[in-house]
Amino acid sequence: MKISKRMKEMGKEIDKNKVYTLEEAVKLVKKLASTKFDETVELAVKLGVDPRKSDQMVRGTVLMPHGVGKEKKVLVLTKDKQEEALEAGANWAGFDEFMDKIQDGWLEFDACIATPSVMKEVAKLGKILGPRGLMPNPKAGTVTNDIGNTVSEIKRGRMEFRMDKTGVVHMPVGKVSFPDEKLISNIKEAITAIKSASPKEIKGTYMKSLYLSSTMGPGIMLTV
Repeated sequence: MKISKRMKEMGKEIDKNKVYTLEEAVKLVKKLASTKFDETVELAVKLGVDPRKSDQMVRGTVLMPHGVGKEKKVLVLTKDKQEEALEAGANWAGFDEFMDKIQDGWLEFDACIATPSVMKEVAKLGKILGPRGLMPNPKAGTVTNDIGNTVSEIKRGRMEFRMDKTGVVHMPVGKVSFPDEKLISNIKEAITAIKSASPKEIKGTYMKSLYLSSTMGPGIMLTV
């Protein structure tokens, strides 16, 4: 893979033999973000788990103290809590209409919540929503009767995370325009949440490496 001139220049700013503190990494990520748009700051954590084993799957949620710079569009699938959902800030709430729209290809939402009473029917959408990370799931807190609080938290910055097939968790933690202290606070909260999601079956090192980067910037290794 050919490395662009821009990436080569940015690479000169990073000591590849150094593991940076969180404070150092945040300053460097912001310094290297040179595009015209407000880049997202992303955390990548390599875990010492076996992704092939279901009992070592890592997933969970984290409420970012300062949001991530993007308000999520929330759909609530429910037959009896539409008013509660909309009052809490949901963009859409209902059932039959949205079931039909999703089956016809509509996916203009970032998070989907469902009440337990409709999950048997919502399960039919698994092949559509599952691969996109939009399927309501009790472990992620998106199958619930507490619709108001759940919608409110997602709107305020609650993130769902899940490791990929290579055992890495990728998570947005803010924008380069955020003050350092807000990025640091979000990142600490994200790391704590990932640590808390450690499966009991793990032996040895759980968090192998952590990297911080912006959308168009190189990865910077953090102290674990």
